[in-house]
Amino acid sequence: MGCDGGTIPKRHELVKGPRKVEKVDKVAELVARWFYCALSQEKLRRPIVACELGRLYNKDAIIEYLLDKSPDKTPMESASHIKSIKNVTELQLVDNPAWSGDKESIKGDKYDDLQCARFICPVVGLEMNGRHRFCFLRNCGCVFSERALKEIKSEVCHK
Repeated sequence: MGCDGGTIPKRHELVKGPRKVEKVDKVAELVARWFYCALSQEKLRRPIVACELGRLYNKDAIIEYLLDKSPDKTPMESASHIKSIKNVTELQLVDNPAWSGDKESIKGDKYDDLQCARFICPVVGLEMNGRHRFCFLRNCGCVFSERALKEIKSEVCHK
C-alpha cells in the first residue's frame, strides 16, 4: 500500500501546490478588443461607437441591445452600463492607407498581419492596434493617440 516504512516520501509528493494560472495571450486579447465589437463579437464596421469605458461597439448592435427589452433576455455584462444611445459617442476614425484587410479575397493562402490596423491617428500616424493608447473627444468623436494629445496640449479638436 505504500508508506509502510520501505519508502520515505518527499515533501513535493505529499503537499499539493497551487495550480498554475493559465496565461491569456496578450496579442489575441488586443486583437479582440480593437477589431471586434464588445457586444456582438462581430468585426467592427462603420458606424463605430465607444462608451465611457473605452469599449468599441457596432452602432447597430447597441441599438438592437437597447431596443430588446424582453424579460427573458439577460443583460450583457459588456454593455450593462449603457442605458441609452446618449451614453455612447460615434467615432470619427481615419482609415489606414496601408491596411488591405477587406480589399483582397480571403482564400487562406496569405499572411494576416495582426499588428496592421484598420485605423490610424490623423495627427501622428500611429496605428490603432492596441500597442498605443488612444483617446476620443466626447463632443465631436474625433480619435487621437495619447501621444498626439500630449503634443497638441489642448482639449479642442484640431479639425
